[in-house]
Amino acid sequence: MIFKTHDIKGTISNYIESIFHFKDFVPDHSIERVVPTGHIFIIFELDGFVRNTFDNETLKPNNTFTKVWVSGMHKNYISISAHQKSEMFVIQFKPYGAYPFFHVPIQELNDKVVPAEQVFGTEILTLREDILVKATSEEKFEVAENWLANRFQEDRIPPTELLGVLEKLQTESVANYHKIIQDYSKTQKHLIDQFKKYVGLTPKYYQRILRFNEILQQIHQTEKIEWSQVAYLCEYADQSHFIKEFKHFSGINPQKFIQQNFHNDEEKNFFPLDRQG
Repeated sequence: MIFKTHDIKGTISNYIESIFHFKDFVPDHSIERVVPTGHIFIIFELDGFVRNTFDNETLKPNNTFTKVWVSGMHKNYISISAHQKSEMFVIQFKPYGAYPFFHVPIQELNDKVVPAEQVFGTEILTLREDILVKATSEEKFEVAENWLANRFQEDRIPPTELLGVLEKLQTESVANYHKIIQDYSKTQKHLIDQFKKYVGLTPKYYQRILRFNEILQQIHQTEKIEWSQVAYLCEYADQSHFIKEFKHFSGINPQKFIQQNFHNDEEKNFFPLDRQG
């Protein structure tokens, strides 16, 4: 399997989390659950396979995607297909980073997976063709980075005070949430409007996603897990609140999560639903 990432250069690196390309991926499952991470993605298939999303309860297909699509900010988990010998190219934006490239309020894409031409027009299909014909990952990265640089509009970057709030939500205690909001230089409504425009989510919901991902980080490849300790460290009011939040974002209770060995998977945010062997 080929898996390569790209170090982005220049101003746009402040807004893009990663760009990666993989080929000949051979999963041990055909359906996987993706939990929210607070990021937006542009996803290119380079193998000709039709991808599906599935109803989370019945696991019956509810939509299909080909060529290139956008996965917006999700408040809940989604179920997607996984394919043998697949090849994909992915651009992952920082939580506040998509707006300077998308040019539409990010909340318009909340809880959506849509064909990318709905956002970017036919130019995104041309970009896919340009990526597809390049022989190496490095050449594909160069094409994508040039496109991103041309799409970037500096007058659409998030304001400094919004970035300050985001940083505090990422680094400070959950107990400080109300103080962080109160210290914002404008009104709370203005902050929520700014979050919806640049991030898609409200500050409170964004913090909930951060906290859930902190849980996944803490239990990843941990031999012995004390859920009460995890709940305490992540500052949940009590264990029942913790369990409710865990199930909300993952679709599974913590105990079953461990029983199915998801905490030992290499990828923390993707869980196979029909693993073989």
